Amino acid sequence: MQYKYFKTEEFACKETSENEIKPEFIMRLDALREVCKFPFTITSGYRSPNHSVERSKPNGGGTHTKGIAADIRVSGGAQRYLIQKKAYELGFTGIGVAKTFVHLDIRDDTPVSWVY
Repeated sequence: MQYKYFKTEEFACKETSENEIKPEFIMRLDALREVCKFPFTITSGYRSPNHSVERSKPNGGGTHTKGIAADIRVSGGAQRYLIQKKAYELGFTGIGVAKTFVHLDIRDDTPVSWVY
């Protein structure tokens, strides 16, 4: 599948190189990138259940292991704000905010947001 701003390979697990990112997630992220009008650097996309961060989590890991999440590097408050604002508008249901990245996902259960 072709995307405007991303290549599927950008979402591969950093530890195992596995990649089960869902096309519907990349399409939603592509739409977000379009409205934000600045490049996104994916720092973490799909994570294998064997990834060191995921092994201790219950139920086989979090949204990264389901192929419906990514962390995007940000360089300041204006980027963090715009990503959050537009992500809510585009229906992302998990939004986590840190100093250097924003986590986005499209979980099916209760929508949540948090700060790292």
